[in-house]
Amino acid sequence: MPKFNLMSYIMPPEDKMFFALFQESAEICEESANLYNQIMQSDLNEEKKETALKFKKKGSRSFKLTLKQLNKSFITPIEREDIQYISVQLHKINKKIIKACLNLEVYRLTEYTSEMKEQALILVKATSELIRILKKFKKVSDVEEITKENIAMKELETKGDEIHRRAIKELFSGKYDALEVIKLRDIYKEIENALDACFYVSDTILNVVLKQS
Repeated sequence: MPKFNLMSYIMPPEDKMFFALFQESAEICEESANLYNQIMQSDLNEEKKETALKFKKKGSRSFKLTLKQLNKSFITPIEREDIQYISVQLHKINKKIIKACLNLEVYRLTEYTSEMKEQALILVKATSELIRILKKFKKVSDVEEITKENIAMKELETKGDEIHRRAIKELFSGKYDALEVIKLRDIYKEIENALDACFYVSDTILNVVLKQS
């Protein structure tokens, strides 16, 4: 049976805000991931471009609020370094996804490879998993539950790595010209970095819970 985290009951409201901001940032990441997946299934039109820019602003706002709250907090629910690291990685996830979205237009990419579409699906799953982990991080301190979620995230990251390796191998198969290789490689890398950051957040949360258990 999961153990309730006593800290969530005794910490002052302003400290609970960190968990709320983490959750908000993760939800923005999920929105961006879903947008990228939608683009992969259709195209990048003006409406989707505007939505991407909106998510970029939302992510930056949430990140700045977290740092502002951290700077004015004398006592924090977890170590300050962990709060900063989690918030930085969440911000990074969103930035990488949005950059990939917008670079599709910059690079004039209108046809998407099967690997790009596979990456997009894994990214949606990873950002959804991130939200589940953060909800459990906020409510309970059960190491076993967080460990299960972290394992699930690691499996997604591993699948992402496999897709990325396959994508790069295909790029250098001779089917693409040099310019196309540069464009696609950059898009692949942005999404790969976003997936890596999802795991970094998950792993950090597990380490925090282990320290507190």
